[in-house]
Amino acid sequence: MKIVIAPDKFRGSLTGIEFCWIVKEAIWEILPDVEIVEAPVADGGDGTLAAVEAQVPHGKKTMEVHDPLFRKIEASFLYNEEYKIAFVEMAEASGLRLLKEEERNCFHTSTYGTGELIKGAMDAGAETIILGIGGSATNDCGMGMAAALGFQFLDEQGNLVEPIGKNLSEVKKIDTSKVDPRVEVVNFVAASDVISPLYGEEGAAYVYGPQKGASKKEIELLDQGLRDFNEVLIKTFNMDIHDVYGAGAAGGMGAAVLTFFTGEVRPGIELVKEMIGFDKRIEGADWLITGEGKLDFQTLFGKAIKGVVESAQNKNIPVAAFCGRITLPQDALATMGIHYSSAVVLEAKDYEDAMEHGKEYLREMAKKFAIKLSRMD
Repeated sequence: MKIVIAPDKFRGSLTGIEFCWIVKEAIWEILPDVEIVEAPVADGGDGTLAAVEAQVPHGKKTMEVHDPLFRKIEASFLYNEEYKIAFVEMAEASGLRLLKEEERNCFHTSTYGTGELIKGAMDAGAETIILGIGGSATNDCGMGMAAALGFQFLDEQGNLVEPIGKNLSEVKKIDTSKVDPRVEVVNFVAASDVISPLYGEEGAAYVYGPQKGASKKEIELLDQGLRDFNEVLIKTFNMDIHDVYGAGAAGGMGAAVLTFFTGEVRPGIELVKEMIGFDKRIEGADWLITGEGKLDFQTLFGKAIKGVVESAQNKNIPVAAFCGRITLPQDALATMGIHYSSAVVLEAKDYEDAMEHGKEYLREMAKKFAIKLSRMD
């Protein structure tokens, strides 16, 4: 029997790699002869770097960059010398997880550090850069990232504008004369799980601004800033991308990739699957086990589990889902392609217990599943 373990992370409590270890050991306790393939996945957000690092030949490079509040930190990217491909995770330099609760406010943050990572990748020799753009602390439409690469943002008087969300409406002109020339030749692809437009009620500021610390008034100003900044992008690049797939991802970073780099934005899970050779690795599997912190309605729209299940369905492989919490009804799970499911909250006494002892509960869930499989044999 062959079982593939392909989870996303449980945000805040468990990495995809830890999930694989726990489930593998639990299954082997019951079924010691089972072949197990570990294939943790991600959708472009934080945790993607770790998933790719565990499965793709690379050199990990660490450098000094600036965090969302312009403080110096150490951050890393992955680089494959043979294929000249770099993987940069935005959350490494511009992520929400880098800030304390009281510091979070996308009105005042910048993606400058992400631009520094991209420059580091180009210095290493990258000809293709895959940029994971989830988990950001920002809403500057990639202005900070672009500034680190030589784009200059000018106000009405021709003065440089600090590249933070608050100043989007101040920008009246983009000077491209000092841009790093490598930007023109490197192939950029953004990995995103967000389909939001750049602005409006479904856009970057209104949907994600609250979780990034912005007040109601600041969100209104950020949304207007994105509208104003988009007009400058149109004037500069002759491109109106506000409603293109992923334009509003990561506070407008999707729009930045589309315009500053003339790159593309693709579903993160599809890119990750390609990078780790996922469809080939699951061939011949009898079961595929996946999981994430919360399996809900949003999972149906491009999240990692959705992509995993689609690959399994294409090869007629039944799927088991072990999650922190599942809010979808059984009929929706069946329609989605999940044949067996279990959740930590069903094992735990309460939420606190689930968070504190999630690993132990996951182990028990995996053992119960393995016992079920042994009886089926």
